Amino acid sequence: MQSTQAVTPPVKRGRPGYDQETVLQIAVEAFNEYGYDATSMGKLADRLGISKSAIYHHVPSKEDLLRLALDEALIPLESMIEQVRRHEGTADERLEFFLRSTVRILIAKRSYVTLLLRLRGNTELERTALERRRQIDRELSELVTVAQREGRLREDLEPRATARLLFGMINSVVDWYRLDGVIDAVTLENQAISLLFNGLHALPKNQTS
Repeated sequence: MQSTQAVTPPVKRGRPGYDQETVLQIAVEAFNEYGYDATSMGKLADRLGISKSAIYHHVPSKEDLLRLALDEALIPLESMIEQVRRHEGTADERLEFFLRSTVRILIAKRSYVTLLLRLRGNTELERTALERRRQIDRELSELVTVAQREGRLREDLEPRATARLLFGMINSVVDWYRLDGVIDAVTLENQAISLLFNGLHALPKNQTS
């Protein structure tokens, strides 16, 4: 008779009730509340209700938490840029796709984008993240330029300033938007796009937004 041997399932590292995603979410909340530099691993441990050593079961260091958090914001934005490049249509249609996608990402990744927007560039990791963010800004500026060449946007607008103004409005969403607020995410997206492309003036009655 062939002997059988019980197979022991792999042991998951970390305290029961917490996984890396949960630890990361709580860490990002603390970074946004206290500031990354002022948030020690001891403070994170207190917030999680676990020991510092238990945190190290999930991540090697506080900087790794920051790296994971910034990727949560930047990777979707960078993926969106690739989609914009493949998107068929006029430059202003691609611009609208860009802005709509950005609004959706900001709402879905609100706490992570908040952290990204508050970076000071004190470390190499932060400076790298800021450069990745600036590349996204440059992509938007270039798209504005192309739309101007196609006659789709006003030619008197300076592309880089326009890109900053567009992002400034959209980025403000992370400061005030709440999922349980007076406006739902889809309505917010549509109103933001309408405002950016049509302005505040009332549309003619026979024209829809």
